[in-house]
Amino acid sequence: MLSEIVSIGTEILMGEIVDTNSGYLASKLPEIDIEVKAISVIADDRESLSNALIKALDRSDIIITTGGLGPTSDDLTREAISDVLKEKMTIDKSMLVHLKKIFKHRQLFMSSHNLKQATLIPSAKPIHNAIGTAPGWWVEKDQHIIIALPGPPAELKLMWLNEVVPMLLKLHKDTSIATMTIKTFGLPEATISEMIAPLFKSENPYLGIYARPDGVFLRAIAKAPNKLAAQMLLSPLQQEIESSLGPNIWGTNEDILEERISAIFRDRSETLSTMESFTGGALASAITDVSGSSNFFKGGLVTYTDESKINHGVDKKLIEQYGTISPEVAENMAVSICKHMQTNAGIGTTGIAGSESVHGIARGTTYIGIAYNGHTKVINGHFPSNRALVKRRGVIQSLLEMIRMLA
Repeated sequence: MLSEIVSIGTEILMGEIVDTNSGYLASKLPEIDIEVKAISVIADDRESLSNALIKALDRSDIIITTGGLGPTSDDLTREAISDVLKEKMTIDKSMLVHLKKIFKHRQLFMSSHNLKQATLIPSAKPIHNAIGTAPGWWVEKDQHIIIALPGPPAELKLMWLNEVVPMLLKLHKDTSIATMTIKTFGLPEATISEMIAPLFKSENPYLGIYARPDGVFLRAIAKAPNKLAAQMLLSPLQQEIESSLGPNIWGTNEDILEERISAIFRDRSETLSTMESFTGGALASAITDVSGSSNFFKGGLVTYTDESKINHGVDKKLIEQYGTISPEVAENMAVSICKHMQTNAGIGTTGIAGSESVHGIARGTTYIGIAYNGHTKVINGHFPSNRALVKRRGVIQSLLEMIRMLA
């Protein structure tokens, strides 16, 4: 089946907010054997949205809209769908009762404008929204399906997982789907594509590749009469990928680096600390995003200047001899933070996250020092000169190399 995503909102077109919903849905649809044919962004305009839906219905089996389900005058998704399908919107009594209960429970005033959130057309049935006031629409007509979801990502994701996916899976009456994601870091997408080129020729399981800030991911999808048979199709593919890319694979499926490193340190009853420069505290923030991190993470310092590094134990002579952005200083930062915080392990990050070179050192150049129970190593990175991206990749590489040191 072919699908299309229509993201609705003038604020997206104006760059005021980033459309994360389309990326999320586009990554999830192939997992249930639905191909994404197109993604479009449409302003809060009834005619433009209606025209977009007409085009989508002409080329796709399933259309998923995001946004435009609120109570205001520029929330026009329901109206556009009813225009295109030539069906009249009416208030559904059970939906209205449920909506009133939500407002009463939250002790909020319910405006007359909210009534549109309790409307349906004859071809539609509501999709339950557990955390918002706007239910979705599941519309079936003329062998097409339109799924209208709200714009807030938290609402959309919960509805997708709990409500929409089970409904879509019922469309695959004789087929079970199994998926697998293999997560890599350190190799460009083109290099990985070349290394495992023959695997991309397989139709079942199908193998796709896509780049993310935290590495290059491989997504495999297998189809079979039952779940076990589908999973068995993935096993030999996974073995071939691991054989080719082994050292660069850091996880599979729902693995998260921060959680992996947390589990290792807690299992060993050992401790970690950080001294950051170019990552600006992002590394400590990522580590402490994991519940229970206080059991192993003693703390981190952001030493953005030479003076601050020296005041917290970094050797002044190393900075003078090699420069702040150097492998020697990165290593010394990791060792110094271990001593300062009295931890088993330490990570030091120094580099250029900005868009300009410093003292002849290219922008995007980074050095990450790793210290663990008397052993040290330094990793050199060259990342795209985008500050946020350099910081994020620095965090990922720091965690990955720490795990490798612990292995």
